[in-house]
Amino acid sequence: MDHSFAVHISDAALEPDPLDPAQIVSGAPEVSGKLLWESPDGRLLRGIWQITPGVVTDVEEDEMFVVVSGRATVEVEGGPTLRIGPGDLGVLRRGDRTTWTVHETLRKAYAITLPGGAGA
Repeated sequence: MDHSFAVHISDAALEPDPLDPAQIVSGAPEVSGKLLWESPDGRLLRGIWQITPGVVTDVEEDEMFVVVSGRATVEVEGGPTLRIGPGDLGVLRRGDRTTWTVHETLRKAYAITLPGGAGA
């Protein structure tokens, strides 16, 4: 989109975004999402992401998110354990190795900044 917009996060239609099976620790979590906006250079991403219950691992990018529904515990290797639920804002750093234990289907809105430029 090249204009201002608003989206009702709770009932936005999402598209399947299958996990790499190597990321699944336990359960049968399913991921879906929707990229709502991307900068012309591809470095800034804004969207909605959802995951069903289970345990998965990930390596994060620079991200700020707000949880709209659901609950999870996010363990950051060598860092804090985040207990997140509706209304919580979280910040993850690029390179954080995380383990997500999703207790109730979690839906969040996110803003991700990918590396770029000469120093990346």
